[in-house]
Amino acid sequence: MKLIPVPASLEERSFDQMVQPLDGGAEERALLDARRVRWVDPYGMLGLLAVGTVAGADRERPLLQLPESPDVLSYLTRMGFFEQAAGIFELHGGAKRTADAPSDVLLEITPIRSHGDVHDVVDRVNERALAILTRQLGYPLQEAFQFSVILSELCQNIVEHADAPGWVATQTYNWARRLGRKVAVIAVMDLGIGFKRSLASMHAARFGDRWSDATALEAALIHGLTRFHDPGRGQGIQQIRKLVGRWGGKLSIRSGTARIADVPSWDDAPPLEQQLPPFPGAQIGIVLPARTQPAAAPAGGAGARSAGGQKDGSSPRRRR
Repeated sequence: MKLIPVPASLEERSFDQMVQPLDGGAEERALLDARRVRWVDPYGMLGLLAVGTVAGADRERPLLQLPESPDVLSYLTRMGFFEQAAGIFELHGGAKRTADAPSDVLLEITPIRSHGDVHDVVDRVNERALAILTRQLGYPLQEAFQFSVILSELCQNIVEHADAPGWVATQTYNWARRLGRKVAVIAVMDLGIGFKRSLASMHAARFGDRWSDATALEAALIHGLTRFHDPGRGQGIQQIRKLVGRWGGKLSIRSGTARIADVPSWDDAPPLEQQLPPFPGAQIGIVLPARTQPAAAPAGGAGARSAGGQKDGSSPRRRR
């Protein structure tokens, strides 16, 4: 039995702690111990589903020991975690709670397998985005609608580029201690071919021996390269980067063994990480803070750091 401890705070910062035990290729059945989880966000939930899916590939379904915290269990229920987990894990412990109504969840965990799923995501978000984003985060009406554009582009990437299904989820939180205001946290993950393989046919040759997961992420996010010949196609990632930067948010993308990020001044994450534990597909995290003033910040965020080592205000160009 391979034991995979689940971090007490399950989010982007702790995701690699779950991935590390998978590196080694052992064929034992996996046991994910989440009993001590006290905090989880959309990135952490999708990460748990993704790790469980990889751990159970071509072998017996992994065991998941559920959190002991009633509050965490209640939140997992509201986010629709158990509907997705039932087909991935053998669940043990922790009585599942009934979700309270009405829910303040912006978008429960939603699988993305087809263009129809993308339309469903956009429709559901539009029903809630106006109220939550305008009232809780202070976004103007037009920008609240653009929130749906971000989710649509991210989900389209799964359908068109990943060659594998994925998930999306988003929720609002009050980051009183970390940021001093409310935020919307968006997570989108797939277990597909990743950025390196997606871009390889068009761009690997020009980079030669330097072609890697990190190089592919820089090519897509910083330089706007895409797998398409037509320069008019593939504006998704660059459009998302522009919007998130303009709103003073954070965008991070993990793929393979690397993670790249546009980092705002309120966050201390490194712009580029390499030699991470290998993991398939792409894992995207976005944090959008509540508006504090009407004027929009420049693209890339005020003082935002990118892996290119500069303040970046690039205009949108291409999707991977």
